[in-house]
Amino acid sequence: MERSYISEIKAGQEVLLKGWAFEIRGLSKMAFILLRDFSGMVQCVIKDEKLLKKISEITLESVVEIKGKVKSAEIKAEFARKDIEIQVSELNLISKAEKLPIHVNEKTTTTEFAHRLDYRFLDFHKPKIQAIFKIQNTIENSFREFFYKKKFVEMQPPCIISAASEGGTDLFSVQYFEKKAFLAQSPQLYKQMIACSMEKTFTITPVWRAEKHHTTRHINEIRQMDIECAFMNQLQVMKELEEVVKFIVKKVLEKCKEELNLLNVKNLKIPKGIYLDYEEAVKKAGGKIGEDFTPEQEKKLCALYPNNIVFTYSWPSSLKPFYIMPKDENKNAKFTEGFDAIYGGMEISSGGQRIHLPELLIERLKAKGLNPKNFESYINSFRYGAPPHAGWSIGLERLTQIICGLENIKEATMFPRDRERLTP
Repeated sequence: MERSYISEIKAGQEVLLKGWAFEIRGLSKMAFILLRDFSGMVQCVIKDEKLLKKISEITLESVVEIKGKVKSAEIKAEFARKDIEIQVSELNLISKAEKLPIHVNEKTTTTEFAHRLDYRFLDFHKPKIQAIFKIQNTIENSFREFFYKKKFVEMQPPCIISAASEGGTDLFSVQYFEKKAFLAQSPQLYKQMIACSMEKTFTITPVWRAEKHHTTRHINEIRQMDIECAFMNQLQVMKELEEVVKFIVKKVLEKCKEELNLLNVKNLKIPKGIYLDYEEAVKKAGGKIGEDFTPEQEKKLCALYPNNIVFTYSWPSSLKPFYIMPKDENKNAKFTEGFDAIYGGMEISSGGQRIHLPELLIERLKAKGLNPKNFESYINSFRYGAPPHAGWSIGLERLTQIICGLENIKEATMFPRDRERLTP
């Protein structure tokens, strides 16, 4: 008999199921196992005397094989299918689990978050944790689907680089044979090179930031979803960002109803874009011209426009990286063609039009205190027919955090990396 999956079985079938014992309840003349596989959970009823003797061998999260008949039923067990149960005719223990170091069903107590992360491989057994990453899968797949349909080319940038992509010193250094190198803090320079030759590109790639922060919205290894497009300005790529977030949220609402319900996400709606220039946005947020938004000001802007993406554009040159185009291509301009996007009370993206003029790029590098010699190959890539171009990046984990309504970005990261954590 071929294996069946819990989400697909129907009343009247004889089935072979394989999975984990999420919950075990023994009574005098019967026992119940809540069996979980990747597709769902079902209640299994054991009445046979020989099979009841096996129950004592089975521990929580042991891997078991069950044969039986699917019966219609009204089930009240949390997480399990409500319409059916399995009348068990055969029960086999495949792999016995030792005493669990963390609670998986969370019925009697909760486990401290840091301890859960120590046993992250076991934390993934929980239906609510699985729901987060099923939603994250939908986010990634929807991002790819959206840009493949628009004929973007997916790129794979290098993750080891020779110099900072965005300036600054918050990089992790590595020994690369006889040379010093760094883990990439951004695919920025490489996606520009691709856009200037193949016009439209996107990537989902890991990046590393050596910033020593302790917040609920920062980690040190991130998955970025980036695009870069030739012949576009900041307003045009902002529209691409608005449309892809709309598409992602629409797909999550369509494909992840059960997961959203498990996570108690009730108010997720397809957003629209609200566009404010930087100075107008600063006034609305109660900030100061020439300063970045604080987390509280980001929340205030989103509260003014609930369930929408707030774009703040034409930022000051002092607050944007060296590669963002100054207004009117003027090296002394105070403002740029750069923007940020805020959604769910947090910044989800920054981007803008890039500098495609080599001499202007050199001037901006110097103005930022960077040595143009360290960026020679990057600068030279614009000397042979480079068009105007623009792009942005979205943090996958942060977008997952917002869509799932999570308090901590580490909940939206399979294996988080922060100042203290390198394992598992």
